[in-house]
Amino acid sequence: MDVDTRALQLKALADPVRLSIVDFLRVPIQSCCVREDGVCACDLETFLGLSQPTISHHMKLLVQAGFVQSKKRGRWVYYDLNPEAFAALQETLSRYTAPVPLLERR
Repeated sequence: MDVDTRALQLKALADPVRLSIVDFLRVPIQSCCVREDGVCACDLETFLGLSQPTISHHMKLLVQAGFVQSKKRGRWVYYDLNPEAFAALQETLSRYTAPVPLLERR
């Protein structure tokens, strides 16, 4: 994963609203979901108490970072997490937890 992609992903996750969205997509609160076949933007509006343009802005950044996938069905847009993107970022970040052998240091 290149530096620009890592920066985009970390920036996307650095916002408290976007972290709340990711948490909600991971475990949707059924009382907030209008439809049973997925989480749509209106569900996020209800859950977060934010306007549609604000939700769209945050979702655009999460989709660009690869963490969320969107599917348009009729007039509704449904969102799902992309676990592979989280796994790739986790693998990339795990390199920073292991000490670098002296021979590999510059």
